[in-house]
Amino acid sequence: MYPRVLWEYLSLDIPSKNLLGADNQQERLFLAGWIVGMTDGEGCFSISIFKNVTTRLGWQVMPEFVVTQSAKSYQSLQTFKDYFQCGRIFINRRYDSHHEQLYRFCVRNRQDLEQKIVPFFRQYSLQTAKRLDFEKFRKVLLMMKDKKHLSESGLNEIRQIVKQKMEEESSETIRGTFKTRKRKKKI
Repeated sequence: MYPRVLWEYLSLDIPSKNLLGADNQQERLFLAGWIVGMTDGEGCFSISIFKNVTTRLGWQVMPEFVVTQSAKSYQSLQTFKDYFQCGRIFINRRYDSHHEQLYRFCVRNRQDLEQKIVPFFRQYSLQTAKRLDFEKFRKVLLMMKDKKHLSESGLNEIRQIVKQKMEEESSETIRGTFKTRKRKKKI
């Protein structure tokens, strides 16, 4: 039911096998730390804005929490689904030279995001720069809860948050590219 490596580690030091039960705080803390680590490495807090003529402003805001893994690590995504008791796992077909498919654990339901995902990551903080992504994600969810995404000014504010995030990612990619290039010495 849980990833083999995680299960073996838990089985060595912790006698109870009820990972999702509230009766063993040590197990829950370990699993929470594992979820934070997996999210720091393989997770994403995403806000998409796309055209939708059926909405009042013609645009729809879609927040989602995603964790991606290859097929051989599918079981780790099931652990997320079991822990949060929400979300779905989708196949993310690959069309590149890799032979193994990717899978995505995805939570899009706003109520689940607000009541399960956000409180979890507020209690158990992310340890990387992804914490800033989470804070922006949380801010947009709060705006949506206040129905600000249904006004032109609120939608524009959300666009600015998304645009800022995209610019940060682009500049990180550019900086990373420049850091790895070395100049050839002239002889």
